[in-house]
Amino acid sequence: MEYTASKLPEDFVSVILSSLKADTADILHQKGMVIWMTGLSGSGKSTIARLLEKKLVEENYFSVVLDGDELRQTLNKDLGFSEADRTENIRRAAELAKLLVQKNIIVICSFITPLQKHRQLAAAITGNMYYEVFVDCPLHVCEQRDVKGLYRKARNNEITDFTGIGSGFEPGIDASLILHTNTESAAESMEKLYTAVLSFIQADNI
Repeated sequence: MEYTASKLPEDFVSVILSSLKADTADILHQKGMVIWMTGLSGSGKSTIARLLEKKLVEENYFSVVLDGDELRQTLNKDLGFSEADRTENIRRAAELAKLLVQKNIIVICSFITPLQKHRQLAAAITGNMYYEVFVDCPLHVCEQRDVKGLYRKARNNEITDFTGIGSGFEPGIDASLILHTNTESAAESMEKLYTAVLSFIQADNI
């Protein structure tokens, strides 16, 4: 399905980057990367992302979390859930992540990203510092959690095209790391992720 992608709002990007000096890459003693977390709603992506952000702060690394729900309330609030809009949602997020990683910032992205072609788009935009993480959790477990009540609404036909119910999800079997959040805690998953990416972000490896 073809679509015309709208430009990433320059004023939004300016706000994000205004406090970052041109020589940020020299100031930050780290190497930037994009950690792209994919998985069903309720799988634990955002929780793990925030725990990782906290861990990185404790270890003197600087990171930014881009959360899918938050971006849909700001940068992407004009987008719906059609195939074209879902693609544009990922494109904008990936473009923003690319701008941040160019400043040597560690960017933790938490997006459902249900289709492989969307993940390939994110990887193509962000380049060789893209690291995909599949947060694997069975649908029935995600439904049991249902913190936001979204699955209930989808089952009651109050929400259409909801991923896992009215819209499909393609498991990220080619991801660099797979976390199983139905059998391990969010903290355990975060520690696995931190260990996996540590060698990529250490300044000595630049």
